[in-house]
Amino acid sequence: MDWNSFWASVGQFFADRGGDLLAILGILVGAAIIRWILHFVVKRVVTQIVTGIKKTQRVDDTQSLQASPLAAVRVVQRTRTIGSVLNNVITWTIIVIALIMVLDTLGVSITALVASAGVIAAGLAFGAQNIVKDVLNGLFMVIEDQLGVGDVVDVGPATGVVEAVGIRITQVRDVNGTLWFVRNGEILRVGNMSQGWARVIIDLAVPYETDVEEVEAKLLKTAGELASSPKWRSTVLEKPEIWGLESISAEALVIRLVIKTRTTAKDEVARELRMRIKKSLDDMGVQLPALNSIVLSGYEGAASVRGSKPPRTKPVSVVENKAPRRAPRTPRKPEAE
Repeated sequence: MDWNSFWASVGQFFADRGGDLLAILGILVGAAIIRWILHFVVKRVVTQIVTGIKKTQRVDDTQSLQASPLAAVRVVQRTRTIGSVLNNVITWTIIVIALIMVLDTLGVSITALVASAGVIAAGLAFGAQNIVKDVLNGLFMVIEDQLGVGDVVDVGPATGVVEAVGIRITQVRDVNGTLWFVRNGEILRVGNMSQGWARVIIDLAVPYETDVEEVEAKLLKTAGELASSPKWRSTVLEKPEIWGLESISAEALVIRLVIKTRTTAKDEVARELRMRIKKSLDDMGVQLPALNSIVLSGYEGAASVRGSKPPRTKPVSVVENKAPRRAPRTPRKPEAE
């Protein structure tokens, strides 16, 4: 191998295309700088909005917003989600523009490339439709505020806290710490447990011979004390309710107690309420039966949505079909022999 001719050809290449290489390097550096600037602007705007809300509510961290109006929490989560999506859109847009500029600098005809890409795209259309579906579904989820960063959601494949929402992938961290990467196109329904309010439901099984009215009064009193205590007053939205007997069997009676709470405090309120109920039942001397033979039913029923306040319906008139009355039969007298 003639090294002199090799290095001579390398030098000739840089002499001929050195300007193009410097232009390509400038395009890449410029794209990186523009991306950094735009990401910095998005981050700055998101930080200012979140900080402004925290100052308005006079809190130091986002978790403390649970005591503030629910709209403030949604603005924080929605702002962070839109910021995450904007960062993804900016990155991919800059990459596509930089790639087109690099190809133009190398002398590649963009028109011919687009024509060739059209032929290739026809063959890849079936496979690319999943990507398009992911992107469109992700944009609609953000626009419609179906979920946001920090929300506790059930998206089917995974249930947990949303850590990031991209244009194609949503990251969900479950209770075990596993980070799930869920394609937006595969999300057919979103169960958001962080919007609006939540409901603590306690189903208590007591022995059949227990005085139901006495137990219900004790449960309601215990839940009312929790709701009125200074520590839990800001997390409970409405007065506790007794929905009555949910199921009945020879072994036990199941009584349902519910409390409407803020979404961020549902689990804490439920744990505290169970502890207080346990102490109240100990004071009453009520021994709970074994649950291995008791089926708690009614939790998934549609009728439970309205609870103890069912919808009002108009009375339906009932027309009785009265059959003609028959004359009483007279007993036949025995004939004389």
